[in-house]
Amino acid sequence: MQDEDFIAAFESGSLAATEFDHRAHVRLGWLYLRNMPMAEAIDRFVAGLKAFTRRCGAEDKYHETITWFYLLLIADRQARDQADSFDDFIAANSDLVTDTKAMLTRYYRQETLQAQSARRHFLLPDNFAA
Repeated sequence: MQDEDFIAAFESGSLAATEFDHRAHVRLGWLYLRNMPMAEAIDRFVAGLKAFTRRCGAEDKYHETITWFYLLLIADRQARDQADSFDDFIAANSDLVTDTKAMLTRYYRQETLQAQSARRHFLLPDNFAA
């Protein structure tokens, strides 16, 4: 699916849950962050993801800390690597999609990510021993 069609399907609610895996989450974040200021990209992504989880009856899956963390990490990687396509970006940053759990535990303690406060509000990374 072309980038514009992918964004339109997500925002209109026509994108099936089966089409929105972790890689698709990262792709959408990359597209938003590439095409708008960071604050606007985060606001738009968060609002869209919350609406998406509501439509799917999976509101309990939304996690604010993980969402913001990944968006900030994508933005940081974009600043270092000016890839022209998402495929090129992922080729240079495959760790963003290969093992989400390892990525998160590199920066966060497990108990932090399991806390209800982390689901509702962005918490800064706290695994400083890593």
